[in-house]
Amino acid sequence: MRAQDSATNASTIAVTITSAATAAAVAGATAATTTASVAQRTSGSAAPASRTRGTLLALLGVVSFSLTFPSTVWGLESFGPWSLVAVRSTLAALIAGAFLLAGRVPLPERRHWAGLAVVAGGVVIGFPLLTTLALQTSTTSHAAVVVGLLPLTTATLAAIRTGRRPSRTFWFAAVSGAVVVLAFTLQQSGGALSTSDLYLFGALLVCAAGYTEGGRLASLMPGWQVIGWALVLCLPLMAVASAVTLSIEPVHLNAHGILGLVWVAAGSTFFGLYVWYRGMAEIGIPKASQLQLSQPLLTLFWSVFLLGESLPLAAPLAAVGVLVCIAVTQRAKS
Repeated sequence: MRAQDSATNASTIAVTITSAATAAAVAGATAATTTASVAQRTSGSAAPASRTRGTLLALLGVVSFSLTFPSTVWGLESFGPWSLVAVRSTLAALIAGAFLLAGRVPLPERRHWAGLAVVAGGVVIGFPLLTTLALQTSTTSHAAVVVGLLPLTTATLAAIRTGRRPSRTFWFAAVSGAVVVLAFTLQQSGGALSTSDLYLFGALLVCAAGYTEGGRLASLMPGWQVIGWALVLCLPLMAVASAVTLSIEPVHLNAHGILGLVWVAAGSTFFGLYVWYRGMAEIGIPKASQLQLSQPLLTLFWSVFLLGESLPLAAPLAAVGVLVCIAVTQRAKS
């Protein structure tokens, strides 16, 4: 159509080859400049937005985790330690399986199953079991402070696993935060470590491994699918364990016990880990892990508000030290 119209109007095609080439070059340069400008503006605004979103998601996960110990203490009012862990994992796996089926999520690639097994062993089974055993003899506030060492443990394992090396400032702040937490723990326990402390230190190692591997997988698939498939992977074992432990350990149902079980299954194990892994994928494992330095402080609040435990006098000092370390680690370059 345009060729025929041009053919009937000689003045329309009265343009030299040189001027056409010049016009095309100018148009191309203008388009390239516009595209680069838009891309620069877009990347400049997207990165801070992604960091902010990732930080908020990770913080939401920390708030969910901070309720885990008080909820576990409530759950122990109705269940034994082994049955509580087995039932919570089974319920969480059923919730995750329902979401995966509803979303018609395909099975993960074979190369991801080993990592999912690490997440399952550390986050779904190991950490809940060891902390539940510890809380039989330890107070919630004491356990929360010991687990405050988790950020440093996670950052260390992440550096080894991923090959990334955070800056010296980051490590100085992270170690300082761990020293504050450790000093607080020893001061509260009289300078001696108990059996419950050994359980908690074991929980630190397995949970850090699960967080590290889960954070890596969350950069390859959505975070809720990471924890979802890890839970489903444990479902057969946890279902059998639930049947066995419920027949052995006594069960005395009450409101606290049911609420505690529901939260550790749906809130901590599924929802909390879902937003946590999404946050880690966006801001990185080391920085996300340092946000957990605030988790003991939140758990201390819940232990007083929900359980009526007495707040240690050293808590405000530890709070200030921890918050300073969080601020430094969030500004340090990786």
